[in-house]
Amino acid sequence: MLDAIKDVVRKSSIHVCIVNCGGCNGCDVECVALLSPRYDLEQYGIYVHNNPREADVLLLTGAVTEQWKDNLKRIYDKAPEPKIAVAVGNCPISGDVFAQEGGHVNAPASNFIPVAAEIPGCPPRPSEILEAILAVGPQAIADRGREQK
Repeated sequence: MLDAIKDVVRKSSIHVCIVNCGGCNGCDVECVALLSPRYDLEQYGIYVHNNPREADVLLLTGAVTEQWKDNLKRIYDKAPEPKIAVAVGNCPISGDVFAQEGGHVNAPASNFIPVAAEIPGCPPRPSEILEAILAVGPQAIADRGREQK
């Protein structure tokens, strides 16, 4: 019964999980700002989960540090199909200020998992993050509908 209710809700909503791969947390703050009344993420049918097993979209923040190389792939594998990863900020795209010769940053995140969208900025505005989720999220819902048939 509970699974049937979950399936009904998931057909029309986008579920995201924020994954910090090591960094300054600037992008995490902007992602959490989406939950404020100003942006009201849930009015668009977007819900934030802490569990990647519940997510359609993984929001990747921070540079990919040594500790996160294997963990990022493991978390991506735990997300149900179809899944979409979005790189939020300069760090998962290029390593930004953390990328230096001989450092322990392994950017870009796309070297480890497929990334569907990139949002440049240090940090990007919450409105830009919201636009990216709304651009790629419906595709995940459409793909989920095709897989269930």
